[in-house]
This record gives sequence, structure tokens and C-alpha cells, in this order.
Amino acid sequence: MKFDSVVLVLIDILIVIGLSRLVGLAFRRIKQPLVIGEIVAGIMLGPSLFGLLAPDAAAFLFPPEVVPYLGVLSQIGLIFFMFLIGLELDPKYLKSQIDIAVLISHVSILVPFSLGTLLSLLLYPLVSNNGVSFTAFALFLGAAMSITAFPVLARIITENNLQSTPLGTLALTCAAVDDVTAWCLLALAIAVTRTNSMVGALPTILASAVFITLMLTVMRVFLQRLAGYFDRTGHLNQFTLAGIYMGVVTSALITELIGIHLIFGAFLLGAVMPKHPGLTRELAQKTEDFVLIFLLPVFFAYSGLRTQIGLLNSPALWGLCLLVIAVAIVGKYVGTNVAARFCGIEKRDAAALGWMMNTRGLTELIVLNIGLSLNVISPLLFTMLVMMALVTTFMTSPLLEWIYPKQQIRETSVESVTEAFVHNYRILVPIANPSTQQGLIQLATAIAASDQPPSEESPTSAAVYPLSLIQLEEEYAYQSTPASVDRLIADRRNQMLDLIKTLEPPYIRSLVHPVVRATRDVGQETVELAERDRIDLVLMGWHRPAFSKNRLGGRVGQILSTARADVAVFVDRQHGKLEKLLVPYIPNIHNDLGLEIALRLVLNNPDCSLTILRVAQEHQTSDLTYELKTLMNQLPDSLLQRIHIPQVESANPIAAVVEASKNADLTIAGASREWGLERQTLGFYADQLAVQCHSSLLITRRYSRVTSHLSSVLASSITVTPQKPEVSA
Repeated sequence: MKFDSVVLVLIDILIVIGLSRLVGLAFRRIKQPLVIGEIVAGIMLGPSLFGLLAPDAAAFLFPPEVVPYLGVLSQIGLIFFMFLIGLELDPKYLKSQIDIAVLISHVSILVPFSLGTLLSLLLYPLVSNNGVSFTAFALFLGAAMSITAFPVLARIITENNLQSTPLGTLALTCAAVDDVTAWCLLALAIAVTRTNSMVGALPTILASAVFITLMLTVMRVFLQRLAGYFDRTGHLNQFTLAGIYMGVVTSALITELIGIHLIFGAFLLGAVMPKHPGLTRELAQKTEDFVLIFLLPVFFAYSGLRTQIGLLNSPALWGLCLLVIAVAIVGKYVGTNVAARFCGIEKRDAAALGWMMNTRGLTELIVLNIGLSLNVISPLLFTMLVMMALVTTFMTSPLLEWIYPKQQIRETSVESVTEAFVHNYRILVPIANPSTQQGLIQLATAIAASDQPPSEESPTSAAVYPLSLIQLEEEYAYQSTPASVDRLIADRRNQMLDLIKTLEPPYIRSLVHPVVRATRDVGQETVELAERDRIDLVLMGWHRPAFSKNRLGGRVGQILSTARADVAVFVDRQHGKLEKLLVPYIPNIHNDLGLEIALRLVLNNPDCSLTILRVAQEHQTSDLTYELKTLMNQLPDSLLQRIHIPQVESANPIAAVVEASKNADLTIAGASREWGLERQTLGFYADQLAVQCHSSLLITRRYSRVTSHLSSVLASSITVTPQKPEVSA
């Protein structure tokens, strides 16, 4: 069956977008940038895999007459992607330690560029052709070795919460300087390639200088009016957006006519756009979705169709490929590291900076495609350099984690949770939406401390850490840039501070220390932070996942399943009061945790009473564990007078609890198999409690029997029989 070329292009686009998303998500799960997976997906569709395993199907889906259409789409995608890169290049990145950054950045370019030039002496007679001058070949290879992928590096920095650290700000500045210098080198290489001599390239270089000067002066002044227009209207209408896009295309055409390349004009217009926060954000958001989701994967597929790993068909060629990768890594890492040490940067930071500047990613792929299109590099060298780009980008995240672990980042960050170690009792409260979770944070403070101000005789030794994590869902989205993340963190922090101001009594606010940061995985980050900072209790709000019938699944289920700390899930009925507590009790460690939390609430609030409802099936008994009996015997009489321990027999324990909850402000139920509450998801019966319980509900899951939730609020020491820590079943 013969399809029309347009139909085949559309089928190809469907395959490309679907596969790039799937492989990209798979790479993200192993803590790699999404772009690495998308590049690999493009290679998979080319002759290196798909063409090798199913040559007939590959020939049918990607015939020679269709590939040029993909090439045109990929070029359009590149133009607008380079515009987005220029839009992200905020001048504020060039203000931090600029003298040090310029030195480090230029050395990090000079060393790999020099090594690449030396390597070209070996590679030129082996992998080039007579139509390319050695000067052009050496310039291109040197430029390819010198590139640092600013977009990928910026996302790695925000993902690791380094944007507020000295290392992160220096890395951003170095990468920004590197980006500008490297693009200038590439423009020079293109000019020399097209004229085949350095002298012949002089008119192109002069014309480029004139155009850049006009863009930085006349065009910048004109575009400043756009910021004023945005301030008046508050949005970009379609007419204005059409004018901006026409400017992108016009600027790209001018640089192409000058003799460098289309992408430079688009990048330059993005760079000179006024960095007005609202204007930049809206322009990026209106542009990026179609470019990143639709056009950029086509570019990856187009690159993959031109990548032929099968050309490396001998040990000697594989040896050359390894040599190319080694020269790229050594040149970038050593150049950066040595320059950083010379500037007085300590050893660990210099090493981390070296590995970050070694990131090449998508920027390298753009350079390589330009070189291949101009025939300055051969398909064989193109394949070697694509593999170099993948390896150098793939290794950045794990090496950064090894050299600069999260504990080190946390200690050098402007915001730190290390103060948690001075408190005897620590509660971590993940906050998804500060405007709707006042009840959750009020419960946390009630568990943490008394409603009476502390005194010298009874100081408060507890702290509450509301944790608000900003989910970075998209790899190249403007929201993931350091400048945007900083704004999001500042806005969220203000929301958290407004929430804290509503807490009563006023003195309790001093015990609450908000933590705001960005992350790729909210659940995993919460679990890791709870373990690193030795949190005693993780208190979460209830929510229902969008794609699950389980009312306590999603991130809540993830944290319940993996947190190495005691966890409680709060279903807020917004009763406000916490004076009447109900603990339905069947002996197990999860109910023991619920009872300890209830006793802590009673100890902290003299107006609070507790009913321990022992629920048993017919002809059975339910009693307290030996440890809790021992604990109860040590409680003061004034506290015991507010505790009631009735027992009921019922064939349906859940119904008995629901009925008893009518007279309670808060019901605390342990996650147990007796109740039908599985630890991982809390299952069907948790749904029943969450829906039917008349009071607010707190469901507790214990991790270890060793943690005591009462010792910090009791005057006398409580001795509980120590047992080996274990993960609860």
C-alpha cells in the first residue's frame, strides 16, 4: 500500500512524539534529563536500531522522499527553540562573580577547543573529505568539544536545588558566558566553512558584527516598548504574538543571508527581548508547548535518521570514538577544574563545576546537525560526536550527586533544614496548597506543643516544618528555569508565611519553620528529607488521586509505602476544635502510634479528653499492649481523669467506629490488617472511614517501634521496652 507523502509524515510524527515521550519518561525515572531519552528515541527510529531490526518497515515509514519534510519541520523547531534559549538567557546570570566566571568559562572553552584542534590532526585524514578545508574542520571540531548546554545545565541546577547556592549561581554564570562565546565560535566556524578560508569569511564576520550591534541597540530600545505594552494590557494578544514570531523568522533569515545560520538570528532576538517577568513568562508559555512537544521530537528523529552507529564497524573506529569522548570529557572537566582552583574555589566545588560544565545535551546536537548539513563533518564523525553528547550529558547527574551530595547542597543552601537537629520532636507537614490546609498545620502545632506559652520550667522542644514542594513537571518549560523557579519559591514562601500568621495561639508561630523548594518527584523528595533530618512524624493531608479509586493513593500512598518514619494522614472535616478525641483500638503497632499521638494532644491541651474505644468481634476481647499499659500507669492522675476506655462488641467494627465518631472532633485509627487497612494503599476500609466518619480522621502508620512520641512532653522519662526497628507489615 502506497501512502501520500503528507500522510506518511503525519504517521511518522505520531510515532516520533509517542516514542520520545515514553523513552524520555523512562530516562527521567533513572534521574536523567528528559532530553537524553528523546535523543535516544530519535536514534532508535533511525538505521541504528529500527532500520537494523526491521529494514522493510523502516523503509516504508521513512522513505527518502519523506525525510526532507521532517528536515524542514526540524529546522522550524530549531529556530523557535533557539529563540526560547535566548529568551531564557537572563542578564542577571552574568552579574554574579562575573570576573571569575569569565576566566573559568573561557579556560573551559580554550582547553577543549585546543585539544579538539589537536585531535583534528588525527581525524581529518581518516574521517573527512577533500571538499572540507582543515581550518573549517578543526574549527568545527573545536567548537563541538567546547559547547556547554546551558538549557540542560540550568534544569540540572534547579532539579538539585542548587540555584540559591554559590556553586549554582557560579555555574549558571559560567554556562551563560560559555553559551555566548561558544555560539560566536560556531558562527565563525560556519563562516569559514561556507567561504572555505579565514580571509573569505571576513565580510561575513563584519556583517554579523554590524547586525549584532543593531540588535543590541536599536532593536533592544524598540522591544522595550513591548514591556510597557505588557504592563498596560497584562497579556499578549494574537496580533502582538504574530509580530514577535515574524520578528523571529526575519531575524533568522537575516543571519542566514549574512552567511552564518538561521538559528543565530532567532537566538539573538530572544536574547535581546526585555526580561520582563510577566512578558517573558507568557511569551515562553505560549511558544514552548508546541515547539517542545511537536517540533523538537521531529528534530531528534531527523538527527536519529542521520545517526548510523553501524558505521563504527571495526575496533579501530570504536577506539577513535572512545578517544573523541575522552578528549571532550578531559578537556572540559580539566579546563574548568583547574581554572576554578586557580580562582580560589575549594576542591569539591571545583570538581562539581567541572562535571556540570561538561554537559552538552541538545545544544551539542544542534551544532552537529549544522556541521553535517554543511558537510564539514562526515556521517561517521557525526555518529561519534552524537555518542559523545549522550555520554557527557548522561554522566553529569550521577557524578554531581557523587561529588556534591544532597546533604552538602542542603548545608550550603540559603534555606536549610539543619536547624531541625536542635529539637527533640520534629513534625514534617507536606503542604500541597497553602490556601486550603490550615487545619492540617493547626493539627501539627497541636501535636507539637502546648497551647500555653513556654517557660523556663517547661520549654518547648518541638518544631513543625511545613514542606511545600514545587513540582517541576516539564523538562524545558520556562517554569523550570532558575529565574522562574526562584520567583515561584518566593511566591510560595509568602503564601506559607500568610498561612502561619493565621495560627493560634500566636506564640505557636515561632515553632513553625516553612521549607520551600523545587523537585522532580514530590513523594521521593519528602521521603528523603524525612530520613535525612530524622523526622519523628510525617503528617499529610488527604486527597483523592485523579486516576485511582483509592482515596489514599497517589503521593500519599507513595510516602506511606516508602517513608522510613512514622506517618499520619489527616482527613479534615473542618470542625476546627480538637477537644474530643476518639481512638478505636485493636492491639498493633499502628494503633499504638495513634494512641501515642492522642495522648500527646491530651497532654498539650488541658481541655482535651480522650476516648479509647476497644472494639472487638463477638466473644473476643481487645486490650492494650503491655508497653502501653506500662505507659498509662506512669501518666499523672490529672491526665488519666480525661481518658475513658470503654469496650464494645460488634460484628462490624467499622460501623461501630463511625457511630462513635458522632461524638468526637477527631478520630485516630491505626492502619492495620484487622481493620482492613493495608500499609501501602490503606485499601477499601480506609475509603469507608474517609467517607463515613463523622469527625475529622487521622490514620496512622508506624515504621519503627523504637520512636517515642511522648518523651518530649512528659516531665518524667518514659521507659518503653526497646525492640529492634522494623518496617511494619
